[in-house]
Amino acid sequence: MDSSSSSPKVGPPAPDSAQPQSPVDLAANSPTPKQSQLISKVLSPAVRLWLRSQVEQVEELQVKIEGGDRRILTGQIQRVGITAHKAIYQGLHLSHLQLVGENIRINLGQVMRGKPLNLLEPIPVTGSLVLEEADLNASLSAPLLANALAEFLATLLKSEIQAVLDAPLPGHQAINLQNSQIIIAAGQLTLSASLVAVSGMLTPIVIRTGLRLKNGHTLQLDRPQWLTHLQAKRGLPLGDLDGFEIDLGPEVDLQELSLENSTLICRGRIMVTPA
Repeated sequence: MDSSSSSPKVGPPAPDSAQPQSPVDLAANSPTPKQSQLISKVLSPAVRLWLRSQVEQVEELQVKIEGGDRRILTGQIQRVGITAHKAIYQGLHLSHLQLVGENIRINLGQVMRGKPLNLLEPIPVTGSLVLEEADLNASLSAPLLANALAEFLATLLKSEIQAVLDAPLPGHQAINLQNSQIIIAAGQLTLSASLVAVSGMLTPIVIRTGLRLKNGHTLQLDRPQWLTHLQAKRGLPLGDLDGFEIDLGPEVDLQELSLENSTLICRGRIMVTPA
């Protein structure tokens, strides 16, 4: 302001004659301290508490919330970024997780009265997931992986399963595995386990395969092989299982899946639905 003015003007500034600003524009142009006040006092603790309630364990959790107070007061969050290390979700051990969700609607009125945070509508979340070999092996007992593994082995052994188990196989629930282990190398994954027959006899299984994406939510086996032992460099090609599909569900849309030494990396999008 010019120091020669006799007194500051206290009235509101003249409106822009070109085009009036919408409430969203006004919120976006609000001063930074005002934007962060509601986020820091109400939203950040509520979001952290909600996220921790969704996982069984997490070693490190960082949350970054973006948005103006006016928009947040309507129950809409412009953007939330999440970084987590060593999280366990439904028995799955997640080594490193980075996610971003946008245009999120929540029950803010209830949150401000001390109630738990809830999502009001599904939101698309994009990001990346890193699974280290040790964490993937720790996840093998989780129902999601255990059921998928049993279903895969039932398909693999459908011709020999009667002799191996000494009994008819009603479904993949009848398969009993011990000593399951996954080894991740560049471009390929090796599964070893012992199949337990009804008689108690153990049958070793070692399968090496690559993985490729199909349609974003389907994994396909790429040139799987049956190995005689874990250290074998080559095995018997399983031509009937080349292209065997594992459906991850319609909520998943992966753009990248890579196998590196001891690490599996996924990048894509998942639809998160309210509980």
